[in-house]
Amino acid sequence: MAPAKVSGFYRQGNDWFCKAGLPSDLSIIVNDVNFHLHKFPLVSKCGKIASIFEELQNNLDKPITTKLKEFPGGPDTFLFAAKFCYGIRVEFTARNIVMVYCAADYLQMTDEYGEDNLLSQAEGFLHKTVLRNWKDCILALQSCESCMERAEKLHILQKCLNAVSMMVCTDPSLFGWPMRMYGSLQSPGGSILWNGINTGARIRSAESDWWFEDISYFSVGLFERLIKTMEARGIRPEHLSGATMYYARKYLPGLGRWQSTQRGKARTVASFSLTPATVDQKVLLESIEKLLPKKKGKSFCRFLLGLLRVALILGVNQTCQYSLERKIGMQLELASLDGLLIPSYSDSDTLYNTDCVERIIHHFVSSESGLTLFSPPSLDLESPLSVEPLRKVARLVDSYLAEVASDVNLKLGKIRYLAEALPECARPLHDGLYRAVDIYLKAHPWLSDREKEELCNIIDYQKLSVDACAHASQNERLPLRVILQVLFFEQMHLRTALAGCLNVLEAENATTTGQATAPTEMAAHAATTSEAAGQILQRDGWVTVVRENRVLKVDMEKMMSRVGELEEEFSKIKQEMKRVTKSHSSLSSPRIVGRKFGCMLLQRSSDSQTDVGSTGPTPRPSVEQAHSSRHSRHRKSFSLF
Repeated sequence: MAPAKVSGFYRQGNDWFCKAGLPSDLSIIVNDVNFHLHKFPLVSKCGKIASIFEELQNNLDKPITTKLKEFPGGPDTFLFAAKFCYGIRVEFTARNIVMVYCAADYLQMTDEYGEDNLLSQAEGFLHKTVLRNWKDCILALQSCESCMERAEKLHILQKCLNAVSMMVCTDPSLFGWPMRMYGSLQSPGGSILWNGINTGARIRSAESDWWFEDISYFSVGLFERLIKTMEARGIRPEHLSGATMYYARKYLPGLGRWQSTQRGKARTVASFSLTPATVDQKVLLESIEKLLPKKKGKSFCRFLLGLLRVALILGVNQTCQYSLERKIGMQLELASLDGLLIPSYSDSDTLYNTDCVERIIHHFVSSESGLTLFSPPSLDLESPLSVEPLRKVARLVDSYLAEVASDVNLKLGKIRYLAEALPECARPLHDGLYRAVDIYLKAHPWLSDREKEELCNIIDYQKLSVDACAHASQNERLPLRVILQVLFFEQMHLRTALAGCLNVLEAENATTTGQATAPTEMAAHAATTSEAAGQILQRDGWVTVVRENRVLKVDMEKMMSRVGELEEEFSKIKQEMKRVTKSHSSLSSPRIVGRKFGCMLLQRSSDSQTDVGSTGPTPRPSVEQAHSSRHSRHRKSFSLF
């Protein structure tokens, strides 16, 4: 017998009772909560309850107690279904529609057990209301967490994901009216409202990140599903990566320093309160890494470097770490020095994680060309086929070496590996490399001469600028062999420069007079040559070289005489070294100089070429006197540069 009138339900502890005026003949347990109900209302609407009574036909006269295991939505959702069975008015909302839909399917509340049953009403509300409204769709997706498996089975989850993906491609002002967007009330057409009145003012530009904040409340798994659905729908990769970066910054506080400076307030279309998802940061980072595209961009590269730092702190798996390093290496020319200075979070003695940077550099060298670029139009990105990215990375690596070189625990081999990781063509000048070596030698004064020479071998002295050569020739931290090599190449540069000035003068005279006039003496024509070359260089806009040429014009004769004295001094050293007998009794003897300082000596143009490395050793006092005299004269002669 059905209850005549039901006014509602009331609760006593863990028991729910129906105000029907009749004793209960059915008890249903859901998650340790007892519902004392009546047979007829539930059997007439629920196929599952009807099948339970069919199995217990012999015990129809006694009250029946049954337990519903893994009921979707728990006791609250079952109370909603019970009220529907008793004819009590119920209200569908975006927050309960998914759970009610799943509960109706669990209880088999189809139209077979009553016209316009709960399942059909829930399905109609989902399609007609929820899937057409951004706010309701976001709320429905967030409520799927408690019944994800059944929602997936009923295709509710995929329908909501598809609806959100479609609305992302649509004008957000069409999702409901009125609505909040960017802090101002708007009409469906996008005009600003004042007290509900259309002012006619239009929004200047539509932002593409209006949906980032709303979807950031999803769990990691649901967010990953949504991004993959959007990708399948053809949404632009830069929008997807932007949403992924926004999500990561929200739940990984360590990325706050690496966020874009242009990031403003959180934008949300749906003006409703959502509960932030509870995420495992390690799982989040490993999932985020899989969603990141293999793209290039300056802000994107900075984000990747910050993500790598957090990954090292959280101790993610090596697959995730190496993948981040590979993505950074593919766009290393867009990185900054502060981003590469990654502290060592392990038990390493060094201050910075140089192993990680070394792998990034190797990924850059071996990376394939043809990457898709995405970035604001204002960013001037070079083509991967250009040599400019290689030179940018070389300058970046040199700056990095100069920063980490002061670490007293940094091994000699490590700084060599980092310097030699790039091809030789990457550095047109080795000034940055020389600076890093000098800093390393200053921080490691206990290195032997052999170790110093081994480190200095990474420098090509022919690629040092005039200022770097002048500094190196007076650098007491460098081995004497290295200093002599620097002086040798410096003189070669000087002779090449003078020869170039003469060639320029000949070309100018040939153009103006029709005949070439060769100078008989360099000293006699030095002033004229320097002046002519200075005019040509000034015409070409080489201001720096013109300034140096003016100084060269004044002191050319003195400089040539001092160069001659330097050559005579080297000739004397050569003669002294030939006169000394070859002695190999003790390597520590101060007289053995030829082996320790075996290097190429400067040769006059009129002298025959002599192999200096084959000469014997000379006494240290003579060499030290010559070295001191040579340095003093060299400071005077090369101070012009």
